[in-house]
Order: sequence, then structure tokens, then C-alpha cells
Amino acid sequence: MGAVLSNLIIILMLLLLIGLACAYLYREKKRGSHCIGCPMAAGGGCPRKKICAKTG
Repeated sequence: MGAVLSNLIIILMLLLLIGLACAYLYREKKRGSHCIGCPMAAGGGCPRKKICAKTG
């Protein structure tokens, strides 16, 4: 019983983390970010701005 409960907790934690990551990506794409996760993309000073705009 203990092993089943611990496995269930691990699975729920993984699902929560994956869900939060998907929600973050969805929000950023909705805002129009091309380079998600790039710290320089927020200020518009990303040197790869033209490359990311083509692929995004």
C-alpha cells in the first residue's frame, strides 16, 4: 500500500510540473514572445531576434 501511494504522489507531482510548464508556454506564446525563456527577449535586445522571429 505504501509503494502505491508514493508512486501516486510522484505521478501527481510530475503531472503538476508538466501542466505548469505548458501553462507558461501558452501564456508566453499568447503574449507574442518568440524566444521563450530568453532573458534578453523581454527587453527587445536579443541578438537572435531576427532568427527567432522567422522560426516562431
